[in-house]
Amino acid sequence: PCRSVLTVACEQTEVLLFDPISSKHIKTLSEAHEDCVNNIRFLDNRLFATCSDDTTIALWDLRKLNTKVCTLHGHTSWVKNIEYDTNTRLLVTSGFDGNVIIWDTNRCTEDGCPHKKFFHTRFLMRMRLTPDCSRMLISTSSGYLLIFHDLDLNKSLEVGSYPILRARRTTSTSDITSSGSSGPRAVGSPCHQNDSGLLSEKHVSRSSQREGGSPRNSLEVLTPEVPGERDRGNCITSLQLHPKGWATLLRCSSNTDDQEWTCVYEFQEGAPVRPVSPRCSLRLTHCIEEANVGRGYIKELCFSPDGRMISSPHGFGIRLLGFDAHCSELVDCLPKEASPLKEIRSLYSHNDVVLTTKFSPTHCQIASGCLSGRVSLYQPKF
Repeated sequence: PCRSVLTVACEQTEVLLFDPISSKHIKTLSEAHEDCVNNIRFLDNRLFATCSDDTTIALWDLRKLNTKVCTLHGHTSWVKNIEYDTNTRLLVTSGFDGNVIIWDTNRCTEDGCPHKKFFHTRFLMRMRLTPDCSRMLISTSSGYLLIFHDLDLNKSLEVGSYPILRARRTTSTSDITSSGSSGPRAVGSPCHQNDSGLLSEKHVSRSSQREGGSPRNSLEVLTPEVPGERDRGNCITSLQLHPKGWATLLRCSSNTDDQEWTCVYEFQEGAPVRPVSPRCSLRLTHCIEEANVGRGYIKELCFSPDGRMISSPHGFGIRLLGFDAHCSELVDCLPKEASPLKEIRSLYSHNDVVLTTKFSPTHCQIASGCLSGRVSLYQPKF
């Protein structure tokens, strides 16, 4: 968060640390995990968490990198996402076992942290919290987007029931199945899953369905509109949130893997216009087709810290995209119908497919990483 360290998650069990200003290599955690490292999340300026295909999460302290603070066990498949609620100091993780797990870092010891399963769904890909932690969004490889409204992380959805808000372009609640019938995603084909039995909770109460209001942890299920994908379906591979909580950013690929799209959706507040109309909290505002390079690999894109630009992997480089040619705020240039994102600049310095890109939170700098392991840093010339 203070931009003093750039951390890099690597396929071969490693975590690399760099000084982003001097580009000097600080340290390599050569055996950070026993399998691929997938994600890194700083909890504050010294503590950070890593997650891995070895099914564990590790906590680290920048002041003592020779050993882990602790290792967290609870997932049964690859762990792909880490989120953190700074208000409650709860760590939130998700994996390809379909589970979202809450970890209480307030009671962390060398043996781990108390944890509980918050939610389970089939074909889970990515999970994010909005900046104010009022919502949780979950994307799936079958093209669904799940939104928990008025989020309460202290209330486990494994116990009791939760309201299901009527959703647009999605399966009916009769498709909800028990958790015993669901399993983790097929490992071999991350972007080609499709299943109508998406949700898997033992204690879902169909009588608790509501139209309109949003009680704590009410669930909305959407099939986001994606250009050109109405008939073929799509896989939501990357999910990010606008830093001010105004919108969500998705990277979608077609189930036939021959098209990729970057799409921006604004949050729409309030209840349906008519009691009988489905709720729909998201509206497609901007989109752009991406280079269909590196099929099957997930490309992680991001917003700039002020939310005015998007950095998106594009073949062997990255594209900087804006809502208009002047990099205006989203709220100042909302179109009546979905409009193309504007390409501000393209940057190419890799010799392999770029898989991830990230803005510095405090400095005019962008980092990108490609499949062969090269990390590039970009700064504007003034």
